[in-house]
Amino acid sequence: MSSLSATQSLAGIGLRAAHYGEFLNGRPPIGWLEVHSENYFGAGGYDLHVLEHVRRDYPLSLHGVGLSLGSADGLREPHLNKLQRLVERIDPLLVSEHLCWGAFGAQHFNDLLPLPYTDEALALMVERVDHVQTALGREILVENVSSYLQYRDSTLPEFEFLAELARRSGCAILLDVNNLYVNSVNHGFDPHLALAALPAHCVKEIHLAGHSRAELCLIDDHGSRVTDAVWSLYQAALAHVGSVRTLIEWDTNIPALDVLLAEAAKVETSLLAAHG
Repeated sequence: MSSLSATQSLAGIGLRAAHYGEFLNGRPPIGWLEVHSENYFGAGGYDLHVLEHVRRDYPLSLHGVGLSLGSADGLREPHLNKLQRLVERIDPLLVSEHLCWGAFGAQHFNDLLPLPYTDEALALMVERVDHVQTALGREILVENVSSYLQYRDSTLPEFEFLAELARRSGCAILLDVNNLYVNSVNHGFDPHLALAALPAHCVKEIHLAGHSRAELCLIDDHGSRVTDAVWSLYQAALAHVGSVRTLIEWDTNIPALDVLLAEAAKVETSLLAAHG
């Protein structure tokens, strides 16, 4: 296998409903696909039909947004049961969740809210991740989230917290480079020092996305091309962790498929450069 074909397989995009037809009627040139797990929890229907179709042609990653691993009042077991059934049905390449909470009691906030980075929260997350990995019978990846506030009670930097979670639980890390950049601007820290805290062997997927600029902060909205600053930080990430599967995320203002494939081609170029 040539070095080009080897790196091409590491560049992926998110599969969105706007592009279902192109994947049903052809085989667009992309190495792998990622979907939001919750969109396919039903027992049947068109979405699941499409997912099972593309599964025959592409490696798939299931990316969860609703399990709320860090909620103080317990894990959402019905949600985990649905995820377990989907994993058994699809047999994905990767399964990922977020370092966050987003629910309390019967209230779901439809957002990925940051945790306080404390020893207590770390112990809770280790327990939750272990429970999920046992239920699924596989390793999961945990992703760093974008945030717009910090907790006064935090005693650990975010990426040291994430690294320790991986060490204690045996999970892997999904490094979202856009989230890292957004947080570094919003909270005023050096993203390269944060990268250095990650154990390279634990990072098994990278996300890249666009963001927007509000009056007081950057917003992680996944609605535009990856910025030059994030591409530069991605190069630094590759230098630290090596070449790993990298996804272009685009969830709002979804463009034509050709635009996503062009962004994925930039990933391939970066991976080739990283290989030297």
